[in-house]
Amino acid sequence: MAEVGLFVVPSAENPELTQRQALLADEVGLEYLAVQDHPYQRRYFDTWTLLSYIAGRTRSIRLVTDVINLPLRLPALLAKSAASLDVLSGGRVEIGIGAGGFWDAIQAMGGPRRTPKESVDALIEAIAIMRDYWAAEGAIHRRGEHYTVDGTKGGPRPAHDIGLWIGAYGPRMVRLTGRLGDGWLPSMGGHYLKPDDIPPMQAAIDEAARAAGREPSEIKRLVNVMALEGDPASWADELRGIAALGFETLLVGVPTDAPLDFIRRLGEDVAPQLRDAAV
Repeated sequence: MAEVGLFVVPSAENPELTQRQALLADEVGLEYLAVQDHPYQRRYFDTWTLLSYIAGRTRSIRLVTDVINLPLRLPALLAKSAASLDVLSGGRVEIGIGAGGFWDAIQAMGGPRRTPKESVDALIEAIAIMRDYWAAEGAIHRRGEHYTVDGTKGGPRPAHDIGLWIGAYGPRMVRLTGRLGDGWLPSMGGHYLKPDDIPPMQAAIDEAARAAGREPSEIKRLVNVMALEGDPASWADELRGIAALGFETLLVGVPTDAPLDFIRRLGEDVAPQLRDAAV
């Protein structure tokens, strides 16, 4: 069995279409709405604002940052934002998170410029702070090289255990996913991962999880499928093949051509085929 969701661009160039895509995904029963986060992109809405707006207009679809731009969002404030929206939406928020990229754009917006090592170190610190914040058990004290909290208190508590799903590609990030993450959230297609890349990365996550005393099955496996190709009649088979690489959740990118027709077909025809049969 596989879950199917939508991976969307928060385009501000056609606000009505952006909203309609999200609402239609909920209407046709897709499990997730996953939204990119590039705050420095002038043609995009702010992802948190968009997700908050959509949360109030939808019933069941789960809302995912895919992945959140950590260098431009303080982890304690990010944790509070996520917990707040989780409570208000009835427990429908998950956090895709990464170490950051596009450093020129981040720095131009007032954020830090980090080396690859620094960005992973900062992510580790942020994960600890966010988990402390969600636990909401008194004052939080953590002092790191990149983030320090000294006496702040968590709250509100999330409505459910919010997942931290890590967008990992490099060896250190993949091991970090197995050690600390609730899920793995890479992308496939284009210049992203190819099918042959996946098995060794899945194995590395499993190995890191076991070394940390965790069961690999504790780590959810999700993937952004950047585009579906070929005849629509073959889309279910294409997604079934990707799921067979060890992914339980498939977040499918929306084409620019006839996006609403695509979403309706994905939700009403393709997704049921993946739910109704073993992958």
